[in-house]
Amino acid sequence: MQIPFKFNPSQLSSSVFFILLSFCYSANGFGTMGPISASFGEYEVFCSIDASGKQDVICWGKNATSLQTSSSSSYVTNIPAMSALSGGEGFLCGILANTSQAFCWAATSKQNADPVLVPALYRNTAYSRIAAGKNHVCAVRGSYYSDRDSGTVDCWEVSKKRKNGTLTLTAVVNDLFSDQSVVNLEMNSVVSGEGFTCGGVRDGGLVCWGPNSTSLKVSNVSDSFSVLSAGRTAVCGVSNVSGDVRCWGDIEPPTTTEVCFVSLSGGAHHFCGVREDNHVVQCWGNLSSSLVPKGYGFLAIASSDYTTCGIREDDLLLDCWLVNASKADFDPPLELSSPGLCKSSSCGVNEFDFNVSVLNEPDLTSLCVRQDLRICSPCGYNCSQGFFLSSPCTRNSDRVCTACSLCQNSSCLSVCRLHSSNGFFHWHHIRRWVVIVGSSALCLLLILVCGCFWGCCACSRGQLHGTKKQSKSCIGKHEQEDHDDVIGISNGHLHSFPSAGSCPGLPQVFRLSELKDATNGFKEFNELGRGSHGFVYKANLGDGRVVAVKRANAATIIHTNNREFEMELEILCKIRHCNVVNLLGYCAEMGERLLVYEYMSHGTLSDHIHGGLSPLNWSLRLKIAMQSAKGVEYLHKELLPPIVHKDLKSSSILLDSEWGARVSDFGLVTSSDKDLNGDLESDVYSFGIVLLEILSGRKAHDIDFDPPNVVEWAVPLIKQGKAAALIDRSVALPRNVEPLLKLGDIAELAVRENPSERPSMSDIASWLEQIVKDGLIL
Repeated sequence: MQIPFKFNPSQLSSSVFFILLSFCYSANGFGTMGPISASFGEYEVFCSIDASGKQDVICWGKNATSLQTSSSSSYVTNIPAMSALSGGEGFLCGILANTSQAFCWAATSKQNADPVLVPALYRNTAYSRIAAGKNHVCAVRGSYYSDRDSGTVDCWEVSKKRKNGTLTLTAVVNDLFSDQSVVNLEMNSVVSGEGFTCGGVRDGGLVCWGPNSTSLKVSNVSDSFSVLSAGRTAVCGVSNVSGDVRCWGDIEPPTTTEVCFVSLSGGAHHFCGVREDNHVVQCWGNLSSSLVPKGYGFLAIASSDYTTCGIREDDLLLDCWLVNASKADFDPPLELSSPGLCKSSSCGVNEFDFNVSVLNEPDLTSLCVRQDLRICSPCGYNCSQGFFLSSPCTRNSDRVCTACSLCQNSSCLSVCRLHSSNGFFHWHHIRRWVVIVGSSALCLLLILVCGCFWGCCACSRGQLHGTKKQSKSCIGKHEQEDHDDVIGISNGHLHSFPSAGSCPGLPQVFRLSELKDATNGFKEFNELGRGSHGFVYKANLGDGRVVAVKRANAATIIHTNNREFEMELEILCKIRHCNVVNLLGYCAEMGERLLVYEYMSHGTLSDHIHGGLSPLNWSLRLKIAMQSAKGVEYLHKELLPPIVHKDLKSSSILLDSEWGARVSDFGLVTSSDKDLNGDLESDVYSFGIVLLEILSGRKAHDIDFDPPNVVEWAVPLIKQGKAAALIDRSVALPRNVEPLLKLGDIAELAVRENPSERPSMSDIASWLEQIVKDGLIL
């Protein structure tokens, strides 16, 4: 079970503290009706509304496959778009998105969803709420998208018959749930369990009816409830009066105090809730095993008898976990699901209008079938254990939580202390913070004493005059001149990165809205490039800086969890070299994975030698070869553990405003001792191919040539002493071709088949540096 850390008001702003004093605020709760729901019993199936903007339905489980596939094995077909879902035993129900009519279907394998399990008497009635129980359904009359939030209730039975192993369901109108004491009451919420239904009365109070309702012992309840949910034999709700969770039936409320919930779901003998403060799930009841995910939050959850599934707040991916180890696990599809229910009214206090841009789908403008609808999600005001609040919730975006491993100043230090297991900040965090502060002070002192002329960013000159390799804090002299304040302060957030040439490890935390504005909404005309992992955009920030923003696509986000992204950030923050494209900041808001880099105004090396841009003279080509070798050498030698590029090619070598070469797109693969040599030698081979491209102007593989592979074509000529035949004739030959012949020799060594015969990147960088230093190209 998730154990929350102790609440400390000092870590919250005064506005948030006021919210706490005013008891728990919760988004409008619809009981067990929501964007995700489950059927109970032997036909255990989960369904959710997808994030396509069509409000289609995705289903999975022991008897289901995703409805979005064309496979004939899909467990049901012909389910129309839904506004909301609710699950009973062996069947599910929903409210149709276009008509507000009820629609129910069997959760049995390969059974068509027609006829609907709604009596003919009620098929044309509009409903605003629906709740499926074990063998019955109750629904509140009224259009789903109307302003009226209450109405009278209709109920019907779902009759089940089994013949020859086949389960048949039919809808029947009977008097089991036609209690005259409640038939005229107007309800604003309704939930159903095993033989009972409970409803929140419009003017306050909770009433329950049905053959098993007396076992709940609900009587004289005057509270109204922001959230109401039913399990098989119990009901729980969040009181609008006290903010506490109250339960009736065979389950006790959670024992944790000072915790509010914005969503609840019930199973056979357990309940789970989404906490208001950090959106982490907390469960209680009779649990033989609890594997509730740790470290991230949810916006919606649903429970079956023994399983709970939810929609994660950061990326809208589905996640399921057991509450009873004896039952089979669920493997949800890698689909993005709607974080809430579409509605027509505007969002309220402490809610944000969910922004569709987090899904990285350029053709998608809304999560709802109508553009005037919106999904209002509850704000979180705190972060789960191991994270600190770096940006508050706004009207269009939730609060931003950043890993404590990236905490760099005193404002987050106090919060992260509370997250540690012993009540104090872990020693390695303290040590890291002290090192950062001390290093920053030392860097500042050196700058004041020696001046920028003697700073660590004399990289371009040092490489040509045999000086020691640049320190890890180098960003580059020309970048320092272009940007007096590489990071600066924006919107009052954690933007304490000093000017260029300072110590590393302090990335800027950007807001999603800021980067969206800077890229014109990530429009195609701002696109600099794209790859298998996402897109790169040119961005004009509000402070005048031009940067490059790498935006991960949905597939990359699906396969990268929060901790992996944090580890990548920690590595990237350590990388500072004038021949590497350096990280300036990041955004991990609302499921996005955005990295902000220095902007390279002259594009890629490939653009110039293959893509029709200026072909580059020989002096510049040799300089680019030497500088890119220095960049790869830095990754291999100066970092601990070393970083292996894994995808080194001419398109991953970028050219800055002064035609300096920068290595980019390294895959953040750090090598272990076991595979270190093999991986580094693989980078050497790839760099040898780049040298052959620089020398010949040919692509690494070009079907217009025979042989198409540049290595197979070039190496025999070099070995025969005919390297001059490789020289690119699109550029005027220099008076002295000897440096180019040496370049060919270096390339031949780098692409040797036997990895042990290849030189190191340090050797290659040294040889190329000597060629450039000799300056024999005229």
